[in-house]
Amino acid sequence: MMQLMRALLAKIKLAVLWVTRILFAPNHFKVPFYKRIWHAIFGGYMVDQIALYDFKHNDKKQYLSEFDWYRSRRINDPYSTMLNNKVVFTQIIERYCSTPEIYCVKKGKLYGGFNGRKFNGPEDLLPLLDEVGAFVVKPVGAGKGKGVEIVKRTADGYICNDKPISRDKLVRSFGIGKDLLFCAFAHQAEYLDNIYPSSANTIRMIVLRNSKTHEFELSFAVQRIGASWTGAVDNGSQGGLVANIDINTGTLSEARTLHNLSVYEVHPDTGAQIKGAVIPNWESIKKAVTDISINFPYLDIIAWDILPTPDGFTVIEANTSSGVNIIQLWGPQRYGRLGEFYREHGIIK
Repeated sequence: MMQLMRALLAKIKLAVLWVTRILFAPNHFKVPFYKRIWHAIFGGYMVDQIALYDFKHNDKKQYLSEFDWYRSRRINDPYSTMLNNKVVFTQIIERYCSTPEIYCVKKGKLYGGFNGRKFNGPEDLLPLLDEVGAFVVKPVGAGKGKGVEIVKRTADGYICNDKPISRDKLVRSFGIGKDLLFCAFAHQAEYLDNIYPSSANTIRMIVLRNSKTHEFELSFAVQRIGASWTGAVDNGSQGGLVANIDINTGTLSEARTLHNLSVYEVHPDTGAQIKGAVIPNWESIKKAVTDISINFPYLDIIAWDILPTPDGFTVIEANTSSGVNIIQLWGPQRYGRLGEFYREHGIIK
């Protein structure tokens, strides 16, 4: 009986997601309403995917849909919650590799400090900011870069996402929201600062467990890059740039975005070269991420978000799946490696 109830609840949740996240998804390309309805019902595609995948000239049956992606989020169950909770994941992953230290977690009105730190309220975070110079504020349960703020202390005062902010307003912002995570700010590698210094530009690395060898394999990697219109984040869902990474060489392709059809061989704000840039120490990064994945034998897919740093890399977070848009910008995957993986796990036929 309980299994039937869980199955029913899962179907209801998928139906709600279909309505809220697919049928009424933002329409950045002004696709006609009838096409939105048609592709949402007959395929489970978001309206933007109609333009991004160019269904006028390409066969939609070759592509994985947004609905396929939502269903794939169950592959790691019952362990998905570990990856989805930023606090729990950090406390687990920090024993295996570098990850930004958590200073404080806000739960309701409680401010819980880590590593001997104590906070009685939002105002107690200012002395911490004076001490460390910068930290990152994230909603614990949100994804896609929503609500992320980079706060810095300068000689002239306080800055939030590169904009000056008063002391009182900053303290008030620390009290907004039920669950917040305050963690260390990580300095990125020089090549990323050269491309775009105003956001942390992370690499999404997707490892899949090979069904025959049972070993993790790096299957996809993309470089995400912020821009003037994305604020302090680099997420593709916020309109950030995405460059494909040749996983053999660490070489970047031209960049694209999920919000328009432009192609960026250089960064639109800095003029720095994107296409052809090579990620330093790529072989060691690849090996390290695959080696870290071995510590999670109960998972079949991990979508790592890592930030290359001057002395290696740090793991920002990991996800129980990855959106298909940033992969299929470079070609359809229904009959590619990701589609094959979904098929092995009963997500698609």
